[in-house]
Amino acid sequence: MNLDLTNKNALVCGSTAGIGKATAILLARLGATITLFARDESKLKETLIELPHEKGQKHNYYVADFTNPQQVKEKVNVAASNKTIHILINNTGGPKGGPIFSAATEEFEKAFSMHVICNQILVQAVVPGMKNADYGRIINIISTSVKQPIDNLGVSNTIRGAVASWSKTLANELGQYGITVNNVLPGFTATDRLEDIVGNAAKRTNKTEQEASEFMKNLVPAKRFAQPGEIASAVAFLASEAASYINGVNLPVDGGRTKSL
Repeated sequence: MNLDLTNKNALVCGSTAGIGKATAILLARLGATITLFARDESKLKETLIELPHEKGQKHNYYVADFTNPQQVKEKVNVAASNKTIHILINNTGGPKGGPIFSAATEEFEKAFSMHVICNQILVQAVVPGMKNADYGRIINIISTSVKQPIDNLGVSNTIRGAVASWSKTLANELGQYGITVNNVLPGFTATDRLEDIVGNAAKRTNKTEQEASEFMKNLVPAKRFAQPGEIASAVAFLASEAASYINGVNLPVDGGRTKSL
């Protein structure tokens, strides 16, 4: 099985923490040259130092805030003009939690911009290079909510579903060029985002955070939360030559929690 990513360039969004950071590190370990993409320059510099470079890679970063699509467009256009991006990891923080009925319309607009509009901007910048290289991997980190909506994540459920539909349509259009488009659907994963979800669940149910955490773990057949690196492993496989005939799928990495097929 060929998982070697030597001579491949990967742009990883949201790459200074959690799943994004774990993915950047693993792809670099497999030989890819990494372009980090996130909003906090100090964290970008810290992450850059942590990236493996045993295969002579020269990693770099761009500061880009996904609440500012124009800035994302400017930075990714520079990145794509400097080198071919073979692998694009679309990953950014999810919308705040809460019931869908009480969500302000502005919350939907902001989330749509961050997750759909920015994804579209990134894809339009990097796909021409992928076509020329006859190799492309677009991997979107979204959520199991596209298969089974999650209570009290109303805006997120809506926007994640939109990204999944966008992705499937894109997969149908780009498959002929040697470009695959797939979604990784993390379950409960030990990140800052999960800490917020656990905290909100504790307040809502009058439990301690420990009790809320244990309740959530018991919803998973594996009886534990995932580590970011476990999600990154699935991403790395989809980014490799070994996954060349996998296109347009939603892959849950959730310890078996999602009930649908």
